[in-house]
Amino acid sequence: MSARAWPEELRFSKSARTLTVGFDDGARFTLPYKTLRLESPSAEVQGHGSGPKPPPPIISDDLSVDKAEPVGRYAVRLYFSDGHSSGLFTWAYLRARGEKTATA
Repeated sequence: MSARAWPEELRFSKSARTLTVGFDDGARFTLPYKTLRLESPSAEVQGHGSGPKPPPPIISDDLSVDKAEPVGRYAVRLYFSDGHSSGLFTWAYLRARGEKTATA
């Protein structure tokens, strides 16, 4: 993420089941809730330390985000409808995930 890029907008779409993140450098990324849940930066999803990554969670197609809370000035905590809420989605993480999704 550019040192100057800062998130200006988080837009949640219940119908599309997506989060759109807009940055002040003009970059915009739309990320499906399912992708965010599957790639959550939490230890529950990514694993602990150098051990193996756990199997991916089974995600329902109707997954939603029930709530979002800012964490300081660097991240947002998403509360998914399946009860998962332990991942902190930093602005850098959301930017990197958006760039990866855009080039896929």
